[in-house]
Amino acid sequence: MQKLHYPTPMWCGPARCSLVTDSPFLIQDNPAMTPESLSREIEDFLASARDAVIVENGAALFDLAESKYSISGEHNKCLLHLWSSERNIVRRVLDAETRNETLRLTVQRIGQSKPTKLEICRERDRRTPTTKRAARLAYQSGLHRVLQRHFAGYTIARLSTSMDLQCSFGPIYARGLIKRGQSAFAVLGVNAQETQASIDAALTFGILWLDYCRQTQAGKCAVEGLGLFLPPESSTLARERMAYLDHSIAKLQLYEVEERDESCREIDLRDCGNIASRLLHSLDHQAAMQRFSAPVAQVHALMPEVEVAVLSPAEIAFRCKGLEFGRARLTQGTPSLRGATEIVFGIGAAERVWNDSSAAAFAELVRSIGEVRHAEGPRDHPLWRMRPERWLESLVEKNIAALDELLDPACVYSQVPAFSAADRGMIDVLTITRENRLAVVELKADEDINLPLQGLDYWARVAWHHQRGEFERLGYFSGKQLSEAKPALFLVSPTLHIHPSTDTLLRHVSPEIDWTLLAIDEQWRKRLRVIFRKRPHRGANERRIA
Repeated sequence: MQKLHYPTPMWCGPARCSLVTDSPFLIQDNPAMTPESLSREIEDFLASARDAVIVENGAALFDLAESKYSISGEHNKCLLHLWSSERNIVRRVLDAETRNETLRLTVQRIGQSKPTKLEICRERDRRTPTTKRAARLAYQSGLHRVLQRHFAGYTIARLSTSMDLQCSFGPIYARGLIKRGQSAFAVLGVNAQETQASIDAALTFGILWLDYCRQTQAGKCAVEGLGLFLPPESSTLARERMAYLDHSIAKLQLYEVEERDESCREIDLRDCGNIASRLLHSLDHQAAMQRFSAPVAQVHALMPEVEVAVLSPAEIAFRCKGLEFGRARLTQGTPSLRGATEIVFGIGAAERVWNDSSAAAFAELVRSIGEVRHAEGPRDHPLWRMRPERWLESLVEKNIAALDELLDPACVYSQVPAFSAADRGMIDVLTITRENRLAVVELKADEDINLPLQGLDYWARVAWHHQRGEFERLGYFSGKQLSEAKPALFLVSPTLHIHPSTDTLLRHVSPEIDWTLLAIDEQWRKRLRVIFRKRPHRGANERRIA
């Protein structure tokens, strides 16, 4: 691997830790790697690995989706500082090498002479391809035996995990067909070693597999529905989503499979509409802006177009076209909300405290972002490409009527937290129509096969809280009398980035959900404009997409 020399990146600064001291022991495994080049190599890797996992001695210590880091390549040392709500570590980096989507670092603990290994894994699933394939083949065989035992009288077609890119099927899911006479069921399962994201997406691929089976078996047998097989304690999200599918066009069955003893338990779908969700109180934006008036003025002087988002009564974020580059927050130990504030800055999980020594780096970061992150900016620049969904969200928040003239531009909330037992969901945009009907807006700037069911998930949470009157009680849409009608759902994506399977998935959505698919101009950064829209057409004997 070629090692190059780079200057220290402007947004990386000294680690925020007072424990760092000079060590008399110095190891240089690779003389070509200077502290500056090591810092740049780590920073470049992390810039494209937003959800990386940090592993040391075989244990996953940090998930960068929920943790922070800073890097220093100064004073003849490369120091990597990682921290979260659970732990805080500092390591001196001596060497670095990238292999198989993993950055392997030779590091030295502070106060210790013996080097150890620390890995930064771009993918959450750190298994080798051989290990993944072995686990999937073993699961495929086990699922076949489960089907034989629990579906007596059915003939089981050979299960498959083969690739079929044209139909969006990959090796993660075992899929097949069980038949009895002229009746059949499509079946799809996933093993417990796959990532939670893959397990959550199983229903999406199950619906697509059901549709495929119906097409290929037309004239041979009637494929009545789908049997979905998930690992134990992982079916909550699928169960909640199944409540809002159209059960008149497909029978749906959900099972949890224990792979160790190959036992199978059917999940009761009758109570699947009882969502376990928690809505946070609406934030007082005016009070927060007053509380942080000094740091807001400070950043506004550097970037007049800065977007300020209130994250909590004790923290605000600074963004440019949706890209967060800094935060202002109350310092820890502050006795009251009128206490001191601090500014931290960096891209992604990188974080550095603003002070006299870092002020120039902060100003340079703000200048760099402002020069690049605009509609006419350089498309190949990382700062231009980062967080396209948040960029789209910032435009929708400012001009939501461009999506639909019935949406009220005076009542728009972005990134509304609605936590459930399944995940910590953030609704992209929540608003109301001019008739005070709630509207959920789900955005995807890039092609995403999960757009319909993810939008369905957030719609269900909003409908659940609305039914209980929690939006009014928790301070949302102040002064508005919300309509009792169920929320509207808007799914928004650039025209050429709408996944080909979207129509198939939307056909399975329950008739009670009023959804609209909005295809926007590919040049949405320049102008937010709807090219075409689709809505469900419900005739007396059919439901199709119009």
